Parts: sequence; structure tokens; C-alpha cells
Amino acid sequence: MSPTTNHSYGARGHVTFLGAGPGDPGLLTLRAVEALAQADVLIADPQVHDVVRAHARPGVDTPLRAAAGDDTSAALAEAVADVADTINLVTRAALGGRRVVRAVQGDPGLDANAADEMLACAAEGITFEVVPGIANAVGIPAYAGVPLRNGHGADVRFLDSGTADARAWSEAGASDATLVVTTTLETVAATAAELVTAGRKPDTPLTVTVDGTTTRQRTWTATLGSIGQQLKAAKVLPSPGGARPAIAVVGERGAAAQRDRLAWFESKPLFGWQVLVPRTKEQAASLSDQLRSYGAVPSEVPTIAVEPPRTPQQMERAVKGLVTGRYEWIAFTSVNAVRAVREKFEEYGLDARAFAGIKVAAVGEQTAKALVDFGVKPDLVPSGEQSAAGLLEDWPPYDPVFDPIDRVFLPRADIATETLVAGLIELGWEVDDVTAYRTVRASPPPAATREAIKGGGFDAVLFTSSSTVRNLVGIAGKPHNVTVIACIGPATAKTAEEHGLRVDVMSPEPSVHRLAEALAEFGARRRTAALEAGEAVQRPSEKRPARRRARTS
Repeated sequence: MSPTTNHSYGARGHVTFLGAGPGDPGLLTLRAVEALAQADVLIADPQVHDVVRAHARPGVDTPLRAAAGDDTSAALAEAVADVADTINLVTRAALGGRRVVRAVQGDPGLDANAADEMLACAAEGITFEVVPGIANAVGIPAYAGVPLRNGHGADVRFLDSGTADARAWSEAGASDATLVVTTTLETVAATAAELVTAGRKPDTPLTVTVDGTTTRQRTWTATLGSIGQQLKAAKVLPSPGGARPAIAVVGERGAAAQRDRLAWFESKPLFGWQVLVPRTKEQAASLSDQLRSYGAVPSEVPTIAVEPPRTPQQMERAVKGLVTGRYEWIAFTSVNAVRAVREKFEEYGLDARAFAGIKVAAVGEQTAKALVDFGVKPDLVPSGEQSAAGLLEDWPPYDPVFDPIDRVFLPRADIATETLVAGLIELGWEVDDVTAYRTVRASPPPAATREAIKGGGFDAVLFTSSSTVRNLVGIAGKPHNVTVIACIGPATAKTAEEHGLRVDVMSPEPSVHRLAEALAEFGARRRTAALEAGEAVQRPSEKRPARRRARTS
């Protein structure tokens, strides 16, 4: 039964109160993802709307978002804050027989508004369930490297500074338990003073974390008596968008003194780096995931668009020859080549079975994966360098005794080099070198992206070919001199230098994943050098000079 028709709860529909966690999309539970995929209506807190929307089906209704305006987060927050209106939206949708997901930040059990909404559902006879999420007060300290308990089993207490009464403050001050306080960055100094007044010592350690579990996370370590001065010295200004929620952990056992060794998240080598990846989302998927694992925020900007060949007859003849036994081998040198052949197969009503009896080669792991997704396991993938040269290293010479056919089908781009063709001919093979697709310069990215590229808004850019250098500069302009330039190989680096760019990172081998590793190693060295010098760890974009450095040759 499809998600859009699965109304097993009857005419009154059903509501799932779902905890979306503190902000990291990876903290959604499997049950949460399953519920989102079945939702007819999604009503979400503004802080987690994008996190949960990514797992909902394309046609899901988002009435709260539409009412506030998709790009009006303040109006959306105001709408969510109006509990009566939200209750009305939830119950009306459920009474209409629809499956509703009500997503809140953190955990529904700690959200007072969610409790009121549950009571409203119960009063209307609407069935509901609760999918717990990771609470902010637990998840954020974990990402800040601040364990809440130690081997001595200390007590842990939770306090909301915005709703605490005199009795709650008094109990918090008198206790020696580790205290987890929900507060705001603007009021944390006042919160600390309140705890000192209530009995906590001014030299009690505390940590304060904002934007927890996201790549904007920042944590300060101080004491109750010094936090105000520390924030002032750090020039922490009030947010123009209103109060910034924060989690403070107070107490000797909150491991504040050990945070330099336990801060696993903020110490990632590329933490918070905005990294430009000049590839399409499809091409960059695994690369972007790898960058995220290093703490970076990847932005995919296509520099090349793929189009069919101007004259398709050559490709059509080659595919027919593939079926009729004209070829001994077919060699794929890119994911786009796999896609072009697959599209031709689908046009003729063919599938992967048409490759029966034909040996298949792939230039690298990403191309091989695209073939496996098509249902084809490649017979040859380079054992060393993932390139045309690496493929030739492992390619067998033509042997008339063992090879009944001496011909290779090579579908590739219109701008591909002749290295592979020449090498195969030298090995005794005949090659049908066929233009399977054309590469053209992509359309310019949005104005904001172009400005970030030229103005130093990106911390690094990964260039995976000479054409990505030429095309990015052509459609968006030259990256700012503070931006770290990482290149996949010497040829790409030479092109970057010809365009006046200083190359900072070179991949040790022509692999996009080794390129990302090399950038992470560069970031780690940069971070270590700053710490050893007693300096604050800053991203490259935070060190923009007043003027651009001179062009290098």
C-alpha cells in the first residue's frame, strides 16, 4: 500500500509526534524516517523543517510553511509559537483522515507545546504516537565533548532558565549535581549570576554551546564568574535574528576542564569549512559525504553540462554493434558514458543482459559503481592509478588465439584526450571511438554564490580537472585569494596557476577521494599550527585581507 493511501487508523487519521533532534540530520531515528515517508501532512518547527522535509515524499502538504511563506523563517517561528493555531492545523488535518507528522526540535516529551497538542488529539479521539528524538540537553553536550556523568555516578539535573521559578534556582544553587541549563547566549551571563546568587561558587566550571550538532557549533569554556567577561572579550554580539538558544553545562563533574581532549566534533580537520565542489550533485554525492565526515559544508556548483551528441547516428550504430557481436570489449571512462549508453539501451528496450559475452572495463571506482547500479559487473578496473593510463597498465594485449574479436567500443565525451585510444591501438586492438555525449559550459550559479566565490565566502575549492578550473572561472569568476585551492593532479594545478590561482593542496594520486583526504590533512596541519601558536582556530574565510594579494604566475 502506498504512503498516500495508507490510512489504517480510520477516518480520523493519525498523528505522529516526532522528535527531530538538535539539528544534525544524521540524528534522526530510523522510525522517524519511516514515519516521514508516510506523511500526508508535515507540520514542523522552523529549526528542523529542512531536516525532516528531506525525508518526506514529494507531494507532502506543509500548510504551516505555506502560511508563513517558505522564505520567512521569522513568520514561521511566530506561527509555531501560536499553540492554538498549530493545534488547529494538526487536529483539522487528522480529522480529515490524513496522516500527520508533527516534528519538533529535540524530543517531544520535553516540548510543552507538543504535550498540549497531544492532549488536544486525545480530546478529539484522534489516535497518535510519539517517536522520541535526541533531546537538545543531551545531544548538544555530547557533540561539545562534555560528558554529563563520570565513573563516580554524579547526579545530573536539568533547568530551563526561561521558566525556572525561585524554588528551582534555589535547588540548583544548593545542589552539587552537574547542571544542564537551557538558556540563550544573550542571557547566559545573567543565568550564571543567578546560580552564584543561589549558592554555586563563582569558580565553578561551565561550558556554553550554541548551534549544537551543526557545523556552526561553537563552545566556550569558562567559570560562572568569568563567562560574561569571556563572551565580551570574544566580541560575541547579539544575533540580529533574535536570541540564540544555548546549552550550558555547569559543575565540577561536567568535564569542562577536559574538553580540549574530548571535543571530537569541533576538532574535525575541516570543521565549518565551506567547500566548493565544482560538480553536479549526482557526481559529487560520495565526495560531499566524505567532506561532511571531516566537518565541512560542501556546496555543489556544476561547471559542466552534459548534452547528447550533435549527430546520434554513430552512437546508434555502435549500440547495435554491441548487440550483434561486433565488440570484444567496451570501455567506460566516466559515469556520464555509462549514463549515455544506459539511456540508449532504454530507448531500444534493452537492459544489462545485452552485455552478455562482452568484457567490460571501467576507468575507476565511481564508474564501476555506476555500472553495478546498471546491473553490470566490470571485468577490469585499474589496480593502480584510476585514469586512462592506469587502465592501459592492466589492459591485456590483443591475442588472436584467445580473442575472437579484435574491436573495442569506447563511448566517451567529445573533448576526451587520445591517450586511451592510442594505447589500445598500440596493444593491437581496433577502437571504435564514439562520441556518446557532449560537455558544454554550465549556466552561471546564482548571484549570491558568485559573490561568495569572488569575495572569499568559500574556505576551499576542489578542482577535479582542468575543465572545472576554466569553466568555474568562466561562469563565476576567480576564487578569492584566501580560498584554499586543491587540485587533483599536476595538469589541473598548471591550469589553475595559469588562471592566477595559488595551488595549496595537491592530491597524491588522481582520485577525488584522495583529493578530499589531502584537503583534510591540510586543514588538520593548519589547525595544529594555530593551537601550537596559541592562536584561535579560524577558517580561511575568516582571515580575508583588506585587499587581494597580487596575481601569481
